[in-house]
Amino acid sequence: MSNVHDNEILSYEINLKQNKIVIHTEYIIPNKTENTTIFFYDVLAHFFDTQLPGSIILDIDTYDIHHFITDNKELLEKHKNYSWPMDYTTIDELEGKLIQEQYKYFIISSSYGLSGWVLAKKYEINVIEM
Repeated sequence: MSNVHDNEILSYEINLKQNKIVIHTEYIIPNKTENTTIFFYDVLAHFFDTQLPGSIILDIDTYDIHHFITDNKELLEKHKNYSWPMDYTTIDELEGKLIQEQYKYFIISSSYGLSGWVLAKKYEINVIEM
């Protein structure tokens, strides 16, 4: 997959009906511009923070579901009674369901601006050089 380090986020779309997130980015170097689109498919949940014009991606890393549970335990407890991110009785049950359904935990870290995470089954990156 292509490197998204230092790409500026131009926009993003969250399609709740299709369970898809699309992030449009741009990377400019002398004599060349790369327009990169990042697709997250089969999205179950996401959290974006500190959206700012000119947000710069540091990296997108993939972690296992155990890290998702550990990193978001307070958030999961808070929203459990609202069936978020899905209906479950215990945190262990949720972890088992997420693993069985093959979800992954993608963390978007930033040099500046938008950061957050996406819980989805896969992602891909498409680069167009101009």
